[in-house]
Amino acid sequence: MKMTPFYSRHLALGARMVDFAGFMMPVMYSSIKDEHRNVRENVGIFDVSHMGQFILRGKDSAALIQRLCCNDIGSLDKGQAQYSCLINDRGGIVDDLLIYHLPDGAYMMVVNAANIEKDFKWILQQKQDAAVEVLDISEKTAMIAVQGPNAVKVLKDLTTMDLEGMRYYHFEKGVFHGCEKVVVSATGYTGAGGFEIYSYAKDGPAIWDALMEKGKPLGMKPAGLASRDTLRLEKAYCLYGNDITEETTPLEAGLGWITALDTEFVGREALLKQKSAGVQRQLIAFELLERGIARKGNPIVDVNEDVIGEVTSGTMSPTMDKAIGLAYVPRQLAGKGTDLRIKIRNKLVQAIVVKKPFV
Repeated sequence: MKMTPFYSRHLALGARMVDFAGFMMPVMYSSIKDEHRNVRENVGIFDVSHMGQFILRGKDSAALIQRLCCNDIGSLDKGQAQYSCLINDRGGIVDDLLIYHLPDGAYMMVVNAANIEKDFKWILQQKQDAAVEVLDISEKTAMIAVQGPNAVKVLKDLTTMDLEGMRYYHFEKGVFHGCEKVVVSATGYTGAGGFEIYSYAKDGPAIWDALMEKGKPLGMKPAGLASRDTLRLEKAYCLYGNDITEETTPLEAGLGWITALDTEFVGREALLKQKSAGVQRQLIAFELLERGIARKGNPIVDVNEDVIGEVTSGTMSPTMDKAIGLAYVPRQLAGKGTDLRIKIRNKLVQAIVVKKPFV
């Protein structure tokens, strides 16, 4: 079992720890609702050091990334980050990830914890004889997310980087709380705004402590994986392993906006064929109209109770106080306002397709 640089901090804060992708991670400190609302309305701090980080450098690095990923790497300037997907030859999603174009011209990929080994092998397999050095720096890196409308107030006095002027999906690399070569990016997966901080693992605890001290007067609280999940779901952000897998394509998952079909990448031909024929299923957002909470795997059925789809994510929204979720359904049922039936504990519960995001 792996532990992040902040493991002892989580224990001291009374976190409930769980195994997540082979890491001991805090799932909750106080309550999901309390942590969720504090991030959405104020500011919270997350340990996200379980995420993986790869460095790609060399003259063919941009070309390799373009071959691996569906977004257009040519549009990514130094100091910018980009959301993208690694694609297999069938058009399926190997992983969703962030790509950073670093100041020295190299690139950093940030991948999901459960996929670190798989992704690294896939990249090396596709690399072939390209002039690219690929390094897995995951174990040497600490990653903290400070999310919420007051995030900049927590960070701004700890660095000379212009965080107040930093645009969304941009970043700087510099000194943070006296620590060298720290990347601070205006990114995050909560939809509440804020920053993600990448540092050497050895510097992580000092940065965490400084952030906690600065955040104390503002009411910043630590937040766990449970509230991170409810926050991302309210924004209808996909979770790998639930809403997107190697068996789903970006077009089915509503990720056409990061799929540059005019570029060359692995799986492009399969996606072109799918687009031409029209997707047969789509990832939709739904609200329950009756009591209950839909969970991953709950079947969506027709009037004859034949299975026509499946829930991929579901929760009770702390912001809306409604049961919400994501699911794949046939294309003809994906329109806003479509009436659905979800089987929850052998009971049929009424749901309705709604527009993304929920909030």
